[in-house]
Amino acid sequence: MRNSRTTLIRPEALAESVSTPVVAPLSPSVVYASSSPDELDDQYEGRAEGFTYAREGHPNAAALARRIDAMEGMTGGIVTGSGMSAVAAVLLGLCKTGDHVIGGDQLYGRSLRMMKEDLPRIGVTTTLATPTDAAAIRAAIRPETRLILVEAVSNPTLRVADLEGIAKVAKEAGVLLVVDNTFTTPRALRPVDLGADIVIHSVTKLLAGHSDVTLGWVAAKDPEVNTRLRVFAVTAGLTASPFDCWLAERGLATFPLRFDRAQETAARLADFLAETGARVLYPGRADHPEHDRARALLGGNYCNMVTFHIEGGRAAANAFVRAADGIAFAPTLGDVGTTLSHPATSSHRALPPEDRAKLGLSEGSFRVSVGLEEPEALLAVFGRALAAARG
Repeated sequence: MRNSRTTLIRPEALAESVSTPVVAPLSPSVVYASSSPDELDDQYEGRAEGFTYAREGHPNAAALARRIDAMEGMTGGIVTGSGMSAVAAVLLGLCKTGDHVIGGDQLYGRSLRMMKEDLPRIGVTTTLATPTDAAAIRAAIRPETRLILVEAVSNPTLRVADLEGIAKVAKEAGVLLVVDNTFTTPRALRPVDLGADIVIHSVTKLLAGHSDVTLGWVAAKDPEVNTRLRVFAVTAGLTASPFDCWLAERGLATFPLRFDRAQETAARLADFLAETGARVLYPGRADHPEHDRARALLGGNYCNMVTFHIEGGRAAANAFVRAADGIAFAPTLGDVGTTLSHPATSSHRALPPEDRAKLGLSEGSFRVSVGLEEPEALLAVFGRALAAARG
């Protein structure tokens, strides 16, 4: 990218250098000047590479997208302003009135809300089905079904989707399979290798990894579909901040190390909680309902998320959180510090209690995003908090 063009109000160009920065420069410019109308035409019509207006793309988003593209084995990925904006780019950018969409019945709460409220509002019908059973997905397909959206591992119930079976169903029906790979990340799973057509990430979470970025990423295997996603994202203004992209690219440099360390501690925490009598869901444990599938699908990478349930309702939940000194009670995941969330008051608060119960969530349900603390110190905090919750 040229950096020597000047204007009357900004007459000084960036200093030239024979050396290059080892860190990607931050480029917050909203606009990029071209030398002529012909050059601008060349950019817009694909004969030349370049940036024009930041809503349509900027260097930091492009650099981050290429990094995640390579991790997922895809090309042309689009960085958006949040994980939910990536979901919106798919559901609103690809669907029209009269279409039908199938979603996993254990999606993230805001994804469920979009399925239940926003799509019907524009004439798109929806059906929720269990992603752990490909037969249930097959039974939900209609002639007008446009796409299927599932999470590889559900948030926050940690159920493991039958991705291979669902991919086969989608292909037979000529339906797009969309996989949200946020929990699992390409460190554990590359959905495109199993037949997914579109992959989504909340980059905010494990990929960026420091709770200081809000971003999403989405890519489609079919270039034509990818173009539709990009056009909608630009038109709707789902623009990613250059600064957030710059931070996220920095976060990716340590992602494999962070993932492996947090995953090791998560396995220890899951076993510790189970030993104390809590009901635990962790794909790496033999008592997980889809443990065999997780072992085959994730290649031994069971990730850093642990869900557990305690008795005693809201009173016990309050006591647990208050006693978990040093653990942030916050509705997020993927930070370097362990965070504790309560689905009934955060991700799934919009669902009635009876609907949460169908998902296996109660007032005593917690989701833990394990970070990089010393394992023994972390287990000690959870031990004290459990004791407080039980009186």
